[in-house]
Amino acid sequence: MSALDDLLRELSACRICRDAPLYGKALPHEPRPVIQASATARLCIASQAPGTRVHLSGRPFTDASGDRLRAWLDLDKESFYDAGRVAIVPMGHCFPGQDAKGADLPPRRECAPTWRQRILAELPQIELILLIGHYAQAWHLGAAAKEGLTATVSRWRAVLDGPHRPALLPLPHPSWRNNAWLKAHPWFEAELVPHLRESVHRLVGTQKAA
Repeated sequence: MSALDDLLRELSACRICRDAPLYGKALPHEPRPVIQASATARLCIASQAPGTRVHLSGRPFTDASGDRLRAWLDLDKESFYDAGRVAIVPMGHCFPGQDAKGADLPPRRECAPTWRQRILAELPQIELILLIGHYAQAWHLGAAAKEGLTATVSRWRAVLDGPHRPALLPLPHPSWRNNAWLKAHPWFEAELVPHLRESVHRLVGTQKAA
């Protein structure tokens, strides 16, 4: 049994946000930590937190956001869900619940400080981390992400070529809620996505999604 296996088993039993919350109210439902990880993965997707569908399935990105993300990456489901090649490590591992308007709440603040560094330390082959949304960008880039998501993603070349190792690439969240953002920033799909696909194919060992 590897250290990563032990860590993933420990994570699956985590109940901090429900039984010993450090910030605000306790999680109102049974936690179900979601992650995909293997010590051989070369690509890591730093996502936000599970939504309702992912909470039910226990598998990351089993929703419309996942369909769009896989299209951006040009990966089929078989490649995307191959833990040996692609790690998916969210900022919050459990569904955080929804606000009064039905929008997903932010990732629980207990999660990343408790788990993130420990998990990434057991993924030694990672060469590129995709920073999906503001929460991942703020955690990994710190002050460099303080101007917000649009400013951070627009500087994607500078971030990618920066000193961070593994390399980092900021992306917007693939949610339908960002349709207006994508329409207002056509450079994302015209310039960033082609580079993203080239990098993903190199790391994951695919040529083109089926």
